[in-house]
Amino acid sequence: MRRWKILALAVLLVTAPACMYSNIKVPLDTDLHETQMGDKVGESTYRSVLWLFAWGDAGTDAAAREGGITTLRHMDQQVFLILFGLYRTQTTIVYGD
Repeated sequence: MRRWKILALAVLLVTAPACMYSNIKVPLDTDLHETQMGDKVGESTYRSVLWLFAWGDAGTDAAAREGGITTLRHMDQQVFLILFGLYRTQTTIVYGD
């Protein structure tokens, strides 16, 4: 029984850092070798709390409207979470003209 407790604690310590706090940004593009960023940037975000409540619009259209963009060139996604998603934000970032 003691061996299982040690194993469970080891797994928790290895996996917990990314679950306790994460703030990552990843590209949402497949042809990065031809990416042009553009002159304008727009962002849209949604938030959630306690895995029960969510609000906001993290859509591409909302981000483009916020930045005054009519032609999209590139998109990124940023995810911020605390305590396994107890609080989470997801932001879509668009670049274009």
